[in-house]
Amino acid sequence: MKEFVLSGAASPKLNIDYENELNPEQLQVVHQGDGAVLVLAGAGSGKTRTVTYRVAWLLEHGVSPDRILLLTFTNKAAREMIDRAQKLLGFYPKGLWAGTFHSIANRLLRRYAPELGYQSNFSILDQEDGRELIKLCVKELKLKAGVRFPSPNVLQSLFSYLRNKQAGLESVLESKHPKFLVHEEAIATVMRRFTEEKRKQNAMDFDDLLLNLRELLLTKPEVQKALSNQFEFILVDEFQDTNTVQADIVRRLTDVHRNILVVGDDAQSIYSFRAADIRNILDFPNSYDRAKTFRLTQNYRSTPEILSVANQVIEKNANQFEKELRANQARGEKPNIVPANNVFQEAQYIAEQIEQLATKGVSLTEISVLFRAAFHSQNLEFELMKRGVPYEYRGGMKFFERAHVKDVIAHMRVMANLKDAMAWVRVLSLHPGIGLVSANKIAGDLGALSSFNEVGDYRPTGKRVQAGFEGFLRIHGALNGVDMLPAHLIRAFAGTDEYQLYLENAYPNYQERIQDIEQFALFAEQYEDLGTFLEAVTLTDEFGAVEQGKRAYEEDRIVLSTIHQSKGLEWDTVFVMHMAEDYFPSSKSMDEHEGLEEERRLFYVAVTRARKQLFLTYPITVGREYAELKQPSLFLSELDKGACEEVQIRSAYEYGQGAYAGVQRSAQKRSNYEGYDEPTIVLDDMGESISGKAPSSFLRDIDELL
Repeated sequence: MKEFVLSGAASPKLNIDYENELNPEQLQVVHQGDGAVLVLAGAGSGKTRTVTYRVAWLLEHGVSPDRILLLTFTNKAAREMIDRAQKLLGFYPKGLWAGTFHSIANRLLRRYAPELGYQSNFSILDQEDGRELIKLCVKELKLKAGVRFPSPNVLQSLFSYLRNKQAGLESVLESKHPKFLVHEEAIATVMRRFTEEKRKQNAMDFDDLLLNLRELLLTKPEVQKALSNQFEFILVDEFQDTNTVQADIVRRLTDVHRNILVVGDDAQSIYSFRAADIRNILDFPNSYDRAKTFRLTQNYRSTPEILSVANQVIEKNANQFEKELRANQARGEKPNIVPANNVFQEAQYIAEQIEQLATKGVSLTEISVLFRAAFHSQNLEFELMKRGVPYEYRGGMKFFERAHVKDVIAHMRVMANLKDAMAWVRVLSLHPGIGLVSANKIAGDLGALSSFNEVGDYRPTGKRVQAGFEGFLRIHGALNGVDMLPAHLIRAFAGTDEYQLYLENAYPNYQERIQDIEQFALFAEQYEDLGTFLEAVTLTDEFGAVEQGKRAYEEDRIVLSTIHQSKGLEWDTVFVMHMAEDYFPSSKSMDEHEGLEEERRLFYVAVTRARKQLFLTYPITVGREYAELKQPSLFLSELDKGACEEVQIRSAYEYGQGAYAGVQRSAQKRSNYEGYDEPTIVLDDMGESISGKAPSSFLRDIDELL
């Protein structure tokens, strides 16, 4: 009798050497990532690498790209993972769904918008558009003169928080704005009108993208089943930053295949003020049947001494997954704890340390100063400006938030969607004689037309308004005279005498703004469809940052940043300043539920940004006229003795260098700092530079010595 032995399906030929390119922790995730999987990825542990190899593993094992959904919190993160996967595989995984929660929601809603009563060409309102619409809704209230009512900016933040938190208005007001409770009914009315107007205008804001996708999955079972069947494997990055709505979307999309791999670090959950819910990651093992948990603890970024500080502080938190980061780097210097006499001496110490590092050949771009709140950096900024030390301040206005760029986008939006009333209001308000009320009325009339061409035949009532509208018609004629390519439309708009005259009359730097618009046109040249272009510029969170980054690298400069904005970044040398009571941990956050634990996580994030050197500084006193004594931060007291080295700041005079030596050094420095013509000496006995208030007659006579 003959025998035939079944060998089973042939194993796929793998082009990637997973065993040699990943550490054992990472490899385990890649091999065993089916089902419900929680990956606890410590700071600097190769999270992106692990997710990328998991995606490549799925593709090499025959999973179709369009069956994979990769959700991230920035478009940059999604692009980086796809680019890495392409390099590993040798081909581009065409069809793979990857992007932010908002961009994926936008793609799905473009397909299913009619199911919710929207048209598929709905507009996306940005922050400013939303504020303007809220302002109109507030105006409808006809509040009595003198009544103090929350500003549109505050209302917008409030609405966004309670919608993403899925909390009631009353409870949010009680916890965050108790003084607004007297206006609860009026605020509820504004929120209801805000929602109605957006739907009437066939528009959604960023929150609506998530909420409407959730509603679609909740109320349309056939759609929910189709999508959950399509996405066989779902991967979510930075899961600790998800809010209630996002977590619910993920849960409903995994209903069929239940292959959900989430990656995150509960120790880096620092965005509760944006409605992020740490319970999403902490409760994951109980939320999904037979969930597996893996830990990535091998840190490739920081020295053992820096990680020791991070581990010691975070271990004090009760609500967490226990893990300890292990260093892959060689031993280095102990972190320094630096008490300063006051905030001025603290700023001066940091500035002089930066100068010394620069003289040793350290690139300024590899140095960062982090702080708990933006106002903490004020004195340091003054000190850096005095010394001519270039710096980049993170958190400035992004490219797409600039007024002239928004003017361009508004004109493009009305061409794509005549019903977009908020864009019309911006477009029309540029012209003298058209106020907010008139612009709103005209927007309603124009929204009823069938095409942009018909706008040229419309005429409003009122002489002043008509004169202003004639100005718009000149721009309208220029836009109608070119094809619909985004770059051509931008140049046609910016080239009109009407808009150039407006810029010149409105802004002293109008020429720079015209150059900005030309850069915008260059960016737009990669798009051939107006709708796709508008989606890209409305949903992007990178273009402004990229432009800012390009300018930063034109000149070597340090980075000043709040800790929240530093997450995901790293530098060789990091200063964490204002490590004093009430400042860090923040006294305000201490009043909130689990506030101290989030503050510890924030400190953990700050510490783990450093690769080689870490300086923790704080002022002993705050204030000039009435000095207030400050204790060091609670977090510093939680460190083991010997974990850090304390630095004692001494003035040049105390150190015995002598007055003349200090003055001589000052004279040499003075010529190096353009625009600063007063002498600066290391540290005087008041912790200030000599150019400040002189504490002695010698200091008052310093100019004579020079």
